[in-house]
Amino acid sequence: MKVRYSYLRQQFSNCPDLWAKLKKFVKTGDFTLGKPLLEFEKKFSKLIGVKYAVGVNSGTDAIKLPLKALGIKQGDEVITAANTFVATVGAISELGAKPVFVDCDDTFCMNTEQIEKKITKKTKAIVPVHFTGYMTYMPKLIQISKKYKIPIIEDACQSILGEINNKKAGSWGMFGAFSLHPLKNINVWSDGGIITTNNFKFYKKLLLLRNHGLIDRDTVKINGFNSRLDTFQAVVGNWLLPQAKKIAKQRIKNAKFYDENLSKIEGILIPPRPKNYKIVYHLYIVFAQKRDKLLEYCRKKGIEAKVHYPKPMYLQESQKHLNHKRGDFPVTDYHTKKIITFPCDQHLSSRELKYVVDTVKKFYSLNNK
Repeated sequence: MKVRYSYLRQQFSNCPDLWAKLKKFVKTGDFTLGKPLLEFEKKFSKLIGVKYAVGVNSGTDAIKLPLKALGIKQGDEVITAANTFVATVGAISELGAKPVFVDCDDTFCMNTEQIEKKITKKTKAIVPVHFTGYMTYMPKLIQISKKYKIPIIEDACQSILGEINNKKAGSWGMFGAFSLHPLKNINVWSDGGIITTNNFKFYKKLLLLRNHGLIDRDTVKINGFNSRLDTFQAVVGNWLLPQAKKIAKQRIKNAKFYDENLSKIEGILIPPRPKNYKIVYHLYIVFAQKRDKLLEYCRKKGIEAKVHYPKPMYLQESQKHLNHKRGDFPVTDYHTKKIITFPCDQHLSSRELKYVVDTVKKFYSLNNK
């Protein structure tokens, strides 16, 4: 049996109603900042529980544009997670700011107990990364934000509909940043992103920033970017968005099956599952003894397991100028050696899920002797 990682062929294999919508849309010629985009933004803001949403061309720009709106510039510092994907750091660095890393805890998110010691006079923003479908512990982070008057941009690219205390990712900070990349829980057919906020002033500024700073075709108010979410992709988003809660529910159900069965296997450790969290499992990750051998075994058995990520961002060549060394972020380092990701998406069958569990069980029965 094969258990694939990407589910895109299944997700869009039978959607004649979507094709009908796209054909109808093409005839309108409403391709740039069109009506479907405005509809998508309205629906998305309602889904997250905020006042405003702004569609942009990627999750990276969904982080970068709020930083720009805040006036982040050369020489500023922005606190973020040491174990994030490159896009978070790239958005900060593109504006000339310095990423200041904080180690994670076993929820794979920034350890909020370590943030205050990283704050300096140069700190202008905090970008917590809601990694894998978990959320950074926002109640604590909000306290820090208020104490030091430092705005928060939530990198919620991997945690759409994640919650703490029934409050959704992307609704806690000044801004929320979401990705619509094809492999995200809510996805379109290309790159895409969306920003959430409750602040009208910043909402209006983001509208300018995503469209060259234009008030109209001939009037430029500020220097901006070409970062519009393509209206064609918004049609796809409008089709998929009503399925968002169902998608999250199925991923949670799949993860529960894994938890219940993998937890019985000596060699596998399930991460903490806080009761006041709603974890939406963009990635299903556990800790594994003999991780590399398990990874190889799973792949030989047809399971497309992965590691997110084998080399931490702070040790990448692109961050060499920050002068970090291995051991600066010990929890992140530990995770790179122990974590393994199993397919967990909404299209997996119960047979496929059971095959993953049985394969892991078989591996340890052969290797725990």
